[in-house]
Formats: sequence, structure tokens, C-alpha cells
Amino acid sequence: MNPSFISLDWGTSSLRATLVSADGEIIESRSAPGGVMTVKDRDFHTPLNAICEDWIDIHGCPIVASGMVGSRQGWVEAPYLACPATPAAAAMAFTTLPIADKVDMHIIPGVCCGGGDSIHDVMRGEETQIWGAAVGSERLCVLPGTHSKWVSVGQDSMITHFATYITGELYGLLTKHGILGRLMEFGSRDDDAFHAGVSLGLKHPNQATHVVFAARTARLMDELPSTGLPDYLSGILIGVEVASAMASYTPDMTLPVVLIGDDDLCRRYELALGVAGLRVERASEGATVQGHVRIAREAGIVGPKAG
Repeated sequence: MNPSFISLDWGTSSLRATLVSADGEIIESRSAPGGVMTVKDRDFHTPLNAICEDWIDIHGCPIVASGMVGSRQGWVEAPYLACPATPAAAAMAFTTLPIADKVDMHIIPGVCCGGGDSIHDVMRGEETQIWGAAVGSERLCVLPGTHSKWVSVGQDSMITHFATYITGELYGLLTKHGILGRLMEFGSRDDDAFHAGVSLGLKHPNQATHVVFAARTARLMDELPSTGLPDYLSGILIGVEVASAMASYTPDMTLPVVLIGDDDLCRRYELALGVAGLRVERASEGATVQGHVRIAREAGIVGPKAG
């Protein structure tokens, strides 16, 4: 197959490269631990060449990139695209830089919303996943992660609004650097403890800093074993997130929420959303590459889809 571009998913901790054909099909994929935060002295050329220098030399095709590579900590800052945002608008707002002889890198802008009398929100990379997942009109998406995103999607994959919940980061801080982690034993899974935590978080979202303390007292009062506490705390935090987000988004209960992301995290959110009475559907794998293909097609890098 004739290559048309190199897709780069360049995040905080990892780098994934995919060679894409003129028809938008995957030719070959590679991954490496060369995330943006591991780059020394702003030498971004070294990890890029390590993963795909041969593709650049042999094929000379452009690169389409998304993620933290376009942040202030990345190679070059790609200004945010304001909501409402579409794949076509993103293709018009590339930040382009030359990285080799006659080879350019086109960085997809992140997306922002809010401001004024509401909190500013930003994302980098998740917008590409949403567009690649081909989410239907008037749907609610959830992208679990260190900073989970709840996203409203309108007509033609338009991102109309979103909100960020730092649930994953809070979990890491509380378990690694707080007293809550002192009684915990990690390494096993306890779905019953997770379910109990979700129920507590859903019931008391307005008392979040109070109910989180239950992850300590549940052990002191012999209600849970140490091995169940990590999942109990995870459930509490996700339950609070779900309750808070549902109060803001009032989702259509007749439509499933679309989950996009890591299998284990999506499984947790699927359980939590089920406890809250919401149905879910999982997006197919490879959403980021398909998002790159969609935006590259809007930019004329890839030809129109056959049929």
C-alpha cells in the first residue's frame, strides 16, 4: 500500500507511530516509552527518529500528530480550538513545523471551552479520539483517565462542551502520598468493594472530602479488608465524579454513554455508570489513528473515503 502520512499519538508518557496508506488504512504500527515528559533538553528529534526515521527517509510523507506534543511542554505549542469544534475546523488550524527535508509535521490543536463565568476546560488528544470513534449525534462521551473528560457531541461530531474531572490524579495522590494509602494492600481486585464505594460516592457527591475518608475508617471499623480498600476508594471517587457530571449534563437515559479509552478504566466506569442507571457502549479500538485519518482527509492529505 502507498503510504500517505505518519500518524503520531505523542502523549505524556508514550509515543505511538502508525504508517497510514492513501486509503486511510493502517500499514504498520510501532510504540515506544518516549513520551513528552521524558524528552531531555527539548530534543524531540531523537525519540521521533528512534521510532520512525526509516519511514520519514523512505516515504517522505507528512506527519499528523496529536496529544501533549502540542502543549507548552511539547515540541511547539498548538493553540487551542474553541468549542464548538469539528474535524474540519481542526484541519484548518494545524500548527505546522518542518522536521526533515520536505517533510512537515502537522499538529492537531487541542480544544478549549468555558471561561467567563464558568471554569476553563482544555483537552489535547481526546478530541482526536472522539472524532476517530465516529460518535453519533447528540451523544455523551466519557474518556476515563488521569484527567477524565465528559464530552457532549452534537451534529457531525461537533464537540459542543466538555468538563474535566481529575479523579485518576486524586486517586494516585491519596494512595501514594496520603494517610489513606497506609492501610491499603494492592495487587488484587475487589468488585464488591468497588461497587460499595461507587454507591457511597453517588449518594454523597456534595460531601466528597468527607466520604473519601471512609476509605480509612472502613478498615479501622473492620468493614473492609486492606485488600479491598484500593477499589473502595476508586469507587468512591468515580461515584462522586459520575454524580457531579450527571447533575451538569442530565444525559438522555434512553441513549447509552459512549466510553473511549483503556480497557480496565472503561470497565470500572461501565460498572459505575450501571450503578447510576446508565447504559454504556464501548468505542472500537484505534480511535486515535482513525481520528488522524479523518482530520487528514479534511486537510486533503488523504483522499476521500471510497463509496
